[in-house]
Amino acid sequence: MYAERASRLTGAVVWTTVPDGTGTGRVLPDGCMDLLWNEGRLLVAGPDTRAYLTGGADGRWAGVRFFPGTAPALLGVPAHALRDRRADLADLWPAREVRRLAARIDAAPDPARALEDLALSRAADAGPPDPLTHRIVTALAEGRPVARTADELGLGARALHRRSLAAFGYGPKTLARVLRLRRALALARTGVPLAETAARTGYADQAHLTRDVRALTGLPPTELLR
Repeated sequence: MYAERASRLTGAVVWTTVPDGTGTGRVLPDGCMDLLWNEGRLLVAGPDTRAYLTGGADGRWAGVRFFPGTAPALLGVPAHALRDRRADLADLWPAREVRRLAARIDAAPDPARALEDLALSRAADAGPPDPLTHRIVTALAEGRPVARTADELGLGARALHRRSLAAFGYGPKTLARVLRLRRALALARTGVPLAETAARTGYADQAHLTRDVRALTGLPPTELLR
């Protein structure tokens, strides 16, 4: 069973799940990175460019899903270093410190809250997030073209690309595709027909929507929405 709630860390989400072992899960790209706990292990989920399949994930899981672009400052590693990866936190931080933190979370009455406390502590040490990162996400999430976004932010195309790689793990065009996918799926789940969804979320037509959804998730929209 999966459950989530808003985090005390601005823009983040805390989630928990216990896989039932009956099939493969599918985590869709969302521009985010997650700090994960799984029965004594601490991991980091990097930014995905395609659906991540979760078959065989045993035991309890908890995670903090950070707002896009905010995790690298907390974790101390650029996002592109973890693109399409699930990495042990001990690969990024001193192993002794990670073991201590994992033991503390294991012993907590609520591991998800203890994991959130760890994220909050790291955020306090890292300081406030770069406001430009939030502006990039906001502009692209609203469907503005990448070139227009760069102009509005006073950045050249190369500077925007460099910032995006470090903050999101991929360039602004890929981030825009991922955020458009999220907008389209959210709209389609309300019952809006796919042709209208495509028109309202910036796709050329329904066929374009179908191709992009399949490329990013591995499934056509009709099957994914089921």
